[in-house]
Amino acid sequence: MSSSGLPTLSSAQVKQVDAVAAERFGVPVEWLMEAAGWQIARFVRQRAAVVCGVGNNACDGLAAARHLDRWGRLASVSCVDKSRLKGPAVRELEALHGIGVEVGDALDLEGADVIVDAIFGTGLSRAPEGKFAEWIEAINRSGKSVIAVDVPSGLDADSGEAYSPAVRASATITLGLPKAGLEKFGGRVVVADIGVPLDAYAAVGVKVPTDLFARGELIPL
Repeated sequence: MSSSGLPTLSSAQVKQVDAVAAERFGVPVEWLMEAAGWQIARFVRQRAAVVCGVGNNACDGLAAARHLDRWGRLASVSCVDKSRLKGPAVRELEALHGIGVEVGDALDLEGADVIVDAIFGTGLSRAPEGKFAEWIEAINRSGKSVIAVDVPSGLDADSGEAYSPAVRASATITLGLPKAGLEKFGGRVVVADIGVPLDAYAAVGVKVPTDLFARGELIPL
């Protein structure tokens, strides 16, 4: 339970909920990621550089970039390693290419007022290394505001431990429900509805108020 009174999800429960939503309720992870991208883009009100890793978090970022481009708020999209993208993330990449948006292999923060951090999500359990670490350090050096997707990259979603390096996010838009590790995060946090059936949470032992998003689909913590 978070300090706001909302239930939290562990990284293991995130995977379980995704599986249950697809298998039992017919809501595939692709739909959830697309909804996540829409919510992220709506939350980003400035011209943005979207910085993606290689997992599900990257897929959310790529989906957000497509909407930001349509609304005239996309400065650039960078991906740590496009060759490692899989499944829905590949389709999001292809959709961006289809509308003429290039996804760079080099980090590009020029012309952006804000950075969307979609490098790591809930699956991280050790300190970032290599190009991942280099990009996180560059983001922190940039002096720009950062909006993290689900959790700031480099933060352990379960324990709240900030590995070295970790993104110093100005705000985090966490998806579906808060993640337990965000309790130790000092920045602004909002929870976004991405369409997970409430019964999917119940199936993994997480009781969610039925009126959770009654007053809006973005809830500040």
